[in-house]
Amino acid sequence: MQYLAEAQTDIGTIKTINQDSLMVKIADTDIGEVLMAVICDGLGGLQHGEIASGNVVLGFQEWFCSTLPVLVARRNIEQEIETQWRALVNEMNTRIICYGEENSIKLGTTLTAVLFVEEHYYVIHVGDCRLYHINDNIKQLTRDQTFIAKQIELEKMTLQEAQRDSRRNMLLQCIGVNNNLHPDFFCGTISEDSIYLLCTDGFRHKITEDEIYEYCNPNKNVKEQMMIQNLQYLISLNKDRQETDNISAILIRTRGR
Repeated sequence: MQYLAEAQTDIGTIKTINQDSLMVKIADTDIGEVLMAVICDGLGGLQHGEIASGNVVLGFQEWFCSTLPVLVARRNIEQEIETQWRALVNEMNTRIICYGEENSIKLGTTLTAVLFVEEHYYVIHVGDCRLYHINDNIKQLTRDQTFIAKQIELEKMTLQEAQRDSRRNMLLQCIGVNNNLHPDFFCGTISEDSIYLLCTDGFRHKITEDEIYEYCNPNKNVKEQMMIQNLQYLISLNKDRQETDNISAILIRTRGR
């Protein structure tokens, strides 16, 4: 499998600091191209969210550069990836908590990371950033770890009620707040000639899934410049509709050899 990838981030209309952090890395290996994408949303209600999000992205970048080459040589790496990623997230969680205690501040971040290796992708997820798969339709692959999403899952709230609820941004899990952390981890089979979209919640609050599909489907994202233009358009659309959060997204297009 081969990949095209583009990322865009915007401070938004109100905030003075962009607390989102993101990363895309592509490497050639003996088993073909591998790609990792990571997106983190520093908690806007806490102090120094950009420190938390930036450090988590840096931790995954270091893992990609130093540890992944060793794993790729071994093959059959799914269990090792899960074990190492869970350990990395727990390490970052402890480190951020300690930093906050030492400096008398509160800080935290969400995380969604995906790794594409051969025919499989691997995902670790904490919070409410999202990973979508877009082909003939759009499908959300991650599960929002929020109060609202839990209420909908338990059938205690409808989607329409959730859209009006003031607790929409209440997280059930994030990195750097407490020691009781349980990231979601899952894997799947990569779909050829598809789009995978990672985004922070600021990217999706003011636009619909139909609008995301219209501008992020594979037919409209054949080249890098098209991907950049479509992401910039959707970010501008969010800002025109008065989105107050930071806005970030990564587009990944898969291509057969």
